[in-house]
Amino acid sequence: MSSAAAVESPAPALPRAFWALWVCQLVNRLGSFVQPFLVLYLTQDRLLSAGTAGAVAAAVGAGSVASQLVGGWLADRVGRRVTMLLCFFGTAGALILLGSARSMATIWAAAFLVGLLGDLFRPAVQATVADLLQPGERVRAYGLLFWAINLGFSISTVSAGVLASIGYGLLFWLNAGTSVIAGLVIWMMVPESRPALDEGTSRRPLLPVALRDTVFLLMILLQIGYATIYFQGYSTLPLAMADDGLPSSTYGLVIALNGVVIVLVQPFLGKRLARFDRPKLLAASMLVVGLGFGIGAVVHDWWGYGLSVVVWTIGEIGFAAVIGAVFADLAPVDLRGGYMGMSGMAFGIGTVVGPLAGTNSLEFFGPTATWIGCALLGVVIFIGQFALAPALHARAAANAATA
Repeated sequence: MSSAAAVESPAPALPRAFWALWVCQLVNRLGSFVQPFLVLYLTQDRLLSAGTAGAVAAAVGAGSVASQLVGGWLADRVGRRVTMLLCFFGTAGALILLGSARSMATIWAAAFLVGLLGDLFRPAVQATVADLLQPGERVRAYGLLFWAINLGFSISTVSAGVLASIGYGLLFWLNAGTSVIAGLVIWMMVPESRPALDEGTSRRPLLPVALRDTVFLLMILLQIGYATIYFQGYSTLPLAMADDGLPSSTYGLVIALNGVVIVLVQPFLGKRLARFDRPKLLAASMLVVGLGFGIGAVVHDWWGYGLSVVVWTIGEIGFAAVIGAVFADLAPVDLRGGYMGMSGMAFGIGTVVGPLAGTNSLEFFGPTATWIGCALLGVVIFIGQFALAPALHARAAANAATA
């Protein structure tokens, strides 16, 4: 092999519109001040009970789950750009409404709107990336978006605590302001990318197509399984660490490793992950996450739990980089937004199933069985995802041939 051939070729430059989306993700997450402090605001400033405040936070979550399907439908029917503009400008208004609401009816409505409008962006941006980039470039692009989200959120969670000490109202206004800025970036720099239909054809309805797509439905089930494992990190893990006599401050430091590893490692892994077979990389990433949580079965100290977090975070980086690319390969071109939305909704279902399953398992079976269960579920979804690889390759080839 010649020395010239041995030199790694540089990755192709990503288009300007993609970097505008990257800036939007970063700005939007930099301003994510309200969500981490919503329950504290409601209990301390609005004097609601803890149960009521939790229910209001759940209303935000319900809106977020619904937004995946709505956002995907809008992205296909109305357009990616319009959906993203509605997300950012609408979220700004909903945040101001929530921060100024006095009646419970208004608080409930505003909370649901914050969740509904705030996550319309997700399926639209994933579909836009698929529209703008060739399949070989998508893993790197989705990985960079994931990095922007975590970089921005890591900064916002620290700064939000300082800002909250000044006044909770400031959090709502600043969060709304960054949402408007993100919307302006879309307005000025991101054109509509929705593929045009052939003359004389109309857009197919999403659900009749998706519900007959066996490969897609199996992917949805596997993603719910993955999310069920993943959300143990934010529900079962702090309880298990408390059972081992570790204070909540130690959990805070351990879970902070997740963001640190993502911010430091993802930029170096992104381009390299693009070299691997996408469905098989997805399967391997799911397995690493499951086994990472499984480490909890044999550790009882902060460093052991820290090792667990580092391992499953590596798997999370691989999953986040490749999942959008796999669904982009799987989706019919005219239903990309809808398929991305249903994928996001599956992950949202996992946010409900995961904490319920994990905390109940911890209570009735103990931590060792719970973490072993996570590892076993990781093995099951690895096998399922790996078995789907040939079908996913065939679908990707068929979609590429008709694009």
